[in-house]
Amino acid sequence: MERVNAGDTAWVLVSAALVMVMTPALGFVYGGLVRRKNVLATLMHSFFILCLISVQWVLCGYTLAFGPDWHGLGIIGDFSWLGLNGVGALPNNTYAPTIPHAAFALFQMMFAVITPALITGGFAERKRFAAFVLFSLLWATFVYDPIAHWVWGHGGWLARLGALDFAGGTVVHVSSGVAALVAVWVLGPRLRAVDANRPHDLTMVVLGAALVWFGWFGFNAGSALAANGVAAIAFINTSVAPAMAAIVWIALSWRHRGAPSVSGAVAGALAGLVAITPAAGYVTPIEGISIGAVAAIFCYAAVMLRERMRIDDALDVFPLHGIGGAAGAVLTGVFAGSGVLPQLAAVGAVALYSGFATFTILTVVMRFVPLRVSHGEELTGLDVTQHAEVAYAQ
Repeated sequence: MERVNAGDTAWVLVSAALVMVMTPALGFVYGGLVRRKNVLATLMHSFFILCLISVQWVLCGYTLAFGPDWHGLGIIGDFSWLGLNGVGALPNNTYAPTIPHAAFALFQMMFAVITPALITGGFAERKRFAAFVLFSLLWATFVYDPIAHWVWGHGGWLARLGALDFAGGTVVHVSSGVAALVAVWVLGPRLRAVDANRPHDLTMVVLGAALVWFGWFGFNAGSALAANGVAAIAFINTSVAPAMAAIVWIALSWRHRGAPSVSGAVAGALAGLVAITPAAGYVTPIEGISIGAVAAIFCYAAVMLRERMRIDDALDVFPLHGIGGAAGAVLTGVFAGSGVLPQLAAVGAVALYSGFATFTILTVVMRFVPLRVSHGEELTGLDVTQHAEVAYAQ
């Protein structure tokens, strides 16, 4: 067993903190995009998930995702590490031989936190808080944890197939994007959807997006699990891919809408961040720029199609994360040499499982608590009806 490397450990701990910042920062992006009467409720989704999934991860999530493979099936981890039993100061050579096993578990916790938080953008402004809590807990346990094991867990079946996912293109983004689309279908559109499409505070959105980008350096470069050259390459790619994607998106929206859109710049940067995630440590910076450009085109087209079809994915979770994650995963196969077929298999398997499981979980949840707030509550706003508070004094 190798000794703990202080530099690697420090970098992974800092990266975990950076990824933690992404979840409340996502709350600012989502909070700025909704109407004034739903700001606190939207922020609460991200903040509460940080609390809920952190505890779930320690109790059972980590062992299900990364524990020793259950019966060698490659589907789920066993219960060896319940409560982080045996996950301590010494390294685990299987996952990260130069950092404490606890540091690896902590870093992966932050991925488990942000993934269900991404889904909340799809059903923003209409889901009952109690239903959200129950759904998030079940989804993290029965969707995220198994998928993480398939791709990143030792013996996971997609890992054995040769699928590459450096930092979560399929595990985080395809799974959450598809889940958001299913949730939108089950819950239905918001009331007065035309008015709902107007962000109440774009300055909050830009600030949140900048913080998300900042945290994403830990998300991608931290996934090298060491302070080394791979981390440096991933860091550069996390700079240039979203930069190129934002430029392309601005150009497309300028041509289509007649003005360079601020919200479009944010959407483009997020699309680029999503798409480079599975490839970050595997490709050159020039390839990273290419991935950002291609992702912007596909995600922009997906947003246009979503608008044309009047699908009320409130904050474009599926076009940005589902399509962006899938595009990035396939392009990883093109540029990183793993081949496209394993990548397509991973995208397809994750999408199908996430979609089916999300529908099943929503069906179960609605047997215990209504998924949607009432029409009157939705018109009043979720800040008052769900939390008895307001974001802005009158």
